[in-house]
Amino acid sequence: QVQLVESGGGLVQPGGSLRLSCAASGSISSIYRMGWYRQAPGKQRELVAAISSGGSTNYADTVKGRFTISRDNAKNTVYLQMNSLKPEDTAVYYCTGTIVVTTLVGDYWGQGTQVTVSS
Repeated sequence: QVQLVESGGGLVQPGGSLRLSCAASGSISSIYRMGWYRQAPGKQRELVAAISSGGSTNYADTVKGRFTISRDNAKNTVYLQMNSLKPEDTAVYYCTGTIVVTTLVGDYWGQGTQVTVSS
């Protein structure tokens, strides 16, 4: 059993910052890729940022230069630092991880955390 629990969402004014965290727990042998997706009302879920177990990162063009993804492998935790937030960043943000449980590899998702950017 694996759980991903996000935290750090909320309401912020345009230009402000938020830091999301996602902690994975359970019978975890190792974690490969971790990432953040988001889904705005009426839109498809989209990749925001991802990070490999070795620290390689990739970002959506819409967040490059404003968002930073990082991870703490010892804590099985991934972070998303979001700066210069815009109203169009408003969405539910989901954490995901490719996780090995004993010998089985699977993709797991968190429950989502709401980020609202508004004045």
